[in-house]
Amino acid sequence: MASSEKITFTGSQGDALAARLELPDGTPRAFALFAHCFTCSKDIFAASRIAASLCEQGIAVLRFDFTGLGHSDGEFANTNFSSNVQDLLLAADYLRQSHVAPSIIVGHSLGGAAVLAAAGEVPEARAVATIGAPADPAHVSHNFGAHIEEIEEKGEAEVSLAGRTFRIQKQFLDDIAAQKLEAAIGGLRKALIVFHAPQDQTVSIDNAGQIFLAAKHPKSFVSLDDADHLLTAKRDAIYVGRVLAAWASRYLDGDAADAAQDLAKAAPAPAAGEVVVAETGTGRFTNVVRVESHVMAADEPPTVGGDNLGPTPYGYLTAALGACTSMTVRMYANRKKLPLDKVTVRLRHDKIHAEDCEHCETTEGKVDAIDMDVQLDGDLDEAQRARLLEIAHKCPVHRTLKSEVAIDARLRG
Repeated sequence: MASSEKITFTGSQGDALAARLELPDGTPRAFALFAHCFTCSKDIFAASRIAASLCEQGIAVLRFDFTGLGHSDGEFANTNFSSNVQDLLLAADYLRQSHVAPSIIVGHSLGGAAVLAAAGEVPEARAVATIGAPADPAHVSHNFGAHIEEIEEKGEAEVSLAGRTFRIQKQFLDDIAAQKLEAAIGGLRKALIVFHAPQDQTVSIDNAGQIFLAAKHPKSFVSLDDADHLLTAKRDAIYVGRVLAAWASRYLDGDAADAAQDLAKAAPAPAAGEVVVAETGTGRFTNVVRVESHVMAADEPPTVGGDNLGPTPYGYLTAALGACTSMTVRMYANRKKLPLDKVTVRLRHDKIHAEDCEHCETTEGKVDAIDMDVQLDGDLDEAQRARLLEIAHKCPVHRTLKSEVAIDARLRG
């Protein structure tokens, strides 16, 4: 079952932006970034349904509230299209540093225009999707109607949008008027799919035509028939999510296979029982890790000069402990026929002062600490849970980490 995490990251104006990361069951095939419509929030029905559909296909989705909207901090009146684009790029940075950079970027309405403006600055993105997006950000000014004169004269005005009141400043109008997306669309160098409803009363179908004509191949268009602008009908939002996932697979799966082959070329095949780790020759710290027929990358985050193309060495270390713990608990539960449905292990590695460690023999300097939470799902009684936690501490990797390990390093070749 997919899981959902509430997170925050810093936006373009220094405010804390609220976000939700939807994770599929198992390792995600890819990560997607979703930008919502003008004055909407990440929790609008269309966003949540599309995210759920993508998760069903193994794609993780990050959706967030722009500055001053939803649960994010900041003043909406101080924002504009340019700040929304920067918020979007900072959201991509969050994924890049905490998980994996987004391979797919999706935008709804004005969020679609922001995606078109930002996608060129997300090199890892291979697929871009817009839903009911305007070809020109200035299109949203029609929402302000008779207030435009007041904004021009007084510098700001209170405008009612979708039943809520927003303060719109002249700088917002000036900013959207200065935005030209045609060059950005033509220079995307990424696959593009345009979703639009012919009867959209908010953003006319002509906008989809302008976006499609400005884009270079590969590009696709999907008509949403009688859907409305906000995709309020459940079937329309689900349809967009499923079509989007199927379309994006063409670009995700092929690239993943190519990337694995390129990684494999950087290191010789391992002998039986051997693990080979070698520099890829790209990036400062990027290495390829070959274990039997498996090919993986190891790297460091950008904060220390890496490219974040794979887990860190400590990431692999804690992952080995977590995997071993889960497998050991599972083997014991199966052998004892315990009603254990699922094991989930969460681990955090850190360096702490020895004096803060209650069970450490070391008394000075710093020691390595791994916090491990073991979640056991199933109809287990307290005694069974206690026994399984005891077994968790007996996994072979746990014992290796707690015992003396002989490492003999020597030069070769």
